[in-house]
Order: sequence, then C-alpha cells, then structure tokens
Amino acid sequence: MKNCIIIGGGIIGLSTAYYLQKEGHQVTVIDKSDFTSGASYVNAGYITPSHFISLASPGIITQGIKWMFNASSPFYVKPSLDLDFLKWGLAFKKSATAKKVEKSIPVIKDINLLGRDLYEALKASGDFNFHYQRKGLLVYYQSDKVGEHEWKIGQRGIHEGLGVQNLSLEGIKKMEPNIDLNVKGAVYFDCDAHMTPTDFMPEMVSYLKSKGVKILANEEVKDVVVVNETIKSVITNRARYEADEIVMAAGSWSPLLSKKLGIKILIQAGKGYRINVERETNITIPSILCEANVAVTPMSGFTRFAGTMEIGGINHKINPVRVNAIATAAQKFYNNLEITEQEKNEAQCGLRPCSPDGLPYIGKSSKCKNLTIAAGHAMMGWSLGPATGKLVSEIISDKKTSLDLNPFHPDRKF
Repeated sequence: MKNCIIIGGGIIGLSTAYYLQKEGHQVTVIDKSDFTSGASYVNAGYITPSHFISLASPGIITQGIKWMFNASSPFYVKPSLDLDFLKWGLAFKKSATAKKVEKSIPVIKDINLLGRDLYEALKASGDFNFHYQRKGLLVYYQSDKVGEHEWKIGQRGIHEGLGVQNLSLEGIKKMEPNIDLNVKGAVYFDCDAHMTPTDFMPEMVSYLKSKGVKILANEEVKDVVVVNETIKSVITNRARYEADEIVMAAGSWSPLLSKKLGIKILIQAGKGYRINVERETNITIPSILCEANVAVTPMSGFTRFAGTMEIGGINHKINPVRVNAIATAAQKFYNNLEITEQEKNEAQCGLRPCSPDGLPYIGKSSKCKNLTIAAGHAMMGWSLGPATGKLVSEIISDKKTSLDLNPFHPDRKF
C-alpha cells in the first residue's frame, strides 16, 4: 500500500482517487476550491468516442485567425506575448497536420471507449445513483458544405468501427419527434453517452469519504519539497503533507505547479461557458449545433447549452458577448426556443486544460520519480475521467496499463 496525494479535485482527480483506493492505497485529495465549481461542474457531460478528431486539426490555424477578430466566434485565441503561450501556440501549429491527426484518431477513440466502459461499470456497481444515458449524439448542420464535412468524419468513424448514420430531416424527426429544428440534416453517432456532472461529482465525493479518502477543500498547494528527484512533501496554505506518490491533476493550473519541479508541460486554459434552461425543451438526445460549435445536453431536470473555446489565460470573467453567442445559436437551430435574459445572466464558465496536440498528459515525467501527471484533457476531461484515473492507478500500483501510454507521455516532443 502506498500513501498518495492527488493535487486537484475535478473529475480527473476524483476518478484517480476512486481507482487508487480500490487498489488499497491511502489517498488524500487536495483542492483549492470547495468541490462545487470548475470545469467538472459546468461541462456538457458528454462521454464522446465520436470526438476522435483532435482540436489541433488541419485548417484550424487559418480558421482561428479569422475568428480572432470576432469576439463571439466558437474558437477565440487572445493574442499574447507570454512565453508559455507562444511555446504552446508553436506546438499547436506543429500538431495541426493531417499526418499527426490521423495518428491520434485511434488513440483518442480507444481512451474514450475505455472511459465509457468504466462509467458503465461505475453505474452497474450499485455504489452510485447518478444520471447516465447512452442515447448517442446528433451532430446537426445547417449548410450542405458543413454537412459534407461532418459526414466525412462520420465515415472515418465507421472505418474505426463506430456506429454512424447520415440522417435526413425525416430521419431526425423519428429520433426527436417533439422539437422543431432549423437544420438540413445530422450525422448520428450511436456510441456516445451523457450524464449530469452536478449529480455525479457530489456522489463521488461522498463515496470517497465513506471509503476513508481524505478530501481537503479550500486548500491551495503553495510549494513542493524535492530531494534527489523525489517529492518529499507538499506544502499548502494550511499544512505540510508527506506521501509516497503524488498525482498532479490540477487541470489548467498544472503547469504552474510543474514549473516548481522544473517540468515544463504545455497547457493553456480554454474557457467554456454553459447556460442551463430549467424548463421543458423536449430535447431528449444530446446534440452538437455544428456551425456554432454549441453542445446541447438533456440533463437531470434541465437542458444545458455549452460552448466556445476561449484561449486567454487563467481567469473566470464572464464575457456576455460569448454567452449571448451560445443563446443565439440555440435559437437559430431550435425554432420556438427562447433563452431568457435571466438564464443568460446565470451562465457560468470553466477552464479546460488544453494540450497542443489534443492528447492529455498521463504518466510519469523522467524528471521526478514519484510524480504522475494527469492533465491536459481539453474538452474531453469529463469523458476521460475514469479512464485516466484507472491508468494512473495502474501506473502507481505497478500493473500493466489498460492502454499504451506512449502517446500520452508528459515528456513527449511536439
């Protein structure tokens, strides 16, 4: 048995705690928040084997430059002379090639499928009562050009063994008979599932506490003491802790901590927003509003509209222009849907930790013997939570890992 400290209490950190305690390890989770906010609470709740194309894909640089001058665009990068941002931007550009994206497709698909299987195992365990449905994903499009592009991705999914259909309006109506859509068609992936994050997270915290996991809220890691490439203690604003193994699952804050160890991991915070509509929308299947890159999820008691990717440093400022863009997109796709001013005013945001190549960092850095990094999951953090936690527990327990970890290596070159 090992004494393990996990820095970060989001979906990655809690999932890691779950699998480590299952292996018999002593676990402490430290988080600067109170375990009620952050990207793990405001995301779209998707489990997404369908999302096998990396964010860093061919054409995204050109499109990103165009979007840079539009404050309401789906993908916005705030120009900066910050050295870490420039290094990340260069690595992102190097990663956005057809060859690299093609190589990453089976890697992203397989870890998403592992994540989905593990969520289903959690649900079947009887230890939890969280909302989970596997209804697939409808990718709606309003133009023929976008439809053709999405169907190419769908065909690639079929090649990867996923169930994908190209639906006409008539086909959509059979699946969603009670909503009035302004679309030309949809690509349907049957492999996806969805959840309500605000149900799952408190359940997991309660479960972990019941199993003896220490949950330390409102405690910020200030420093780490390293001797002979080994972390000897973690210092917070309240105390000093010692452990055999440290897991860095601090999301967008991970690079700030890794710098203290002389480890440079390229991560930029990608802000996303969500609007909750707590009234009947008749939406029953999760969807992507393609032209706007807005995600729509029927959750437990409400419908969530989530979207935008805003690379602009660590901050939680709500930009009403971007919130309004989500609401406007929803109203363009769904006839007779109106998102109220109050619903927009209650919008929240979260910071997704984005690596340059669309793959998370999972594994041990060669520069620190007892540190395992689990960060950089971007928009797939929710989907990959249990898969990452399982992989980290296998690393620390010296077991054969469920997947080849080389593509996720923290020391990989871009």
